[in-house]
Amino acid sequence: MYYPAYYRVDTGFAADIGKAVNGEYSAIACYEQLAKMAPNEEERKRISEIRSDEMRHLRVFSQIYASLTGRLPVPQITESCPTDYKAGLRFAFNDEQNTVDFYLDLADRAPEASMKESIRRIAADEQNHAVWFLSFMSLHNARS
Repeated sequence: MYYPAYYRVDTGFAADIGKAVNGEYSAIACYEQLAKMAPNEEERKRISEIRSDEMRHLRVFSQIYASLTGRLPVPQITESCPTDYKAGLRFAFNDEQNTVDFYLDLADRAPEASMKESIRRIAADEQNHAVWFLSFMSLHNARS
């Protein structure tokens, strides 16, 4: 029997959700490190809030992964975080920006409306995080 393209299952979707799980898990570890290196309380607090968002994202993606595969993901750190604060900010900014595009693509491919909406909300958070990291980068570049 022939099914139109919109009925076909995206077999790579679960794998990409697994990639999102690992990305969030890696970001959580990195932002913990960045928060400890932050030069002032304002930046430390904001990075810690971003880290909390990433923890929430990890829970959402883990639930989606479990619903798709029938098993919980086993998150792994897939990216190492720079040990220099300014380099860490640059890394975080670039990672957040790239993640927005990846998540919007995931949302478009999601098999159900509630998944689409959850992933779009996470993409919006990631864009907001990128703006914060860019503002910190600008602050530190102006001081240099």
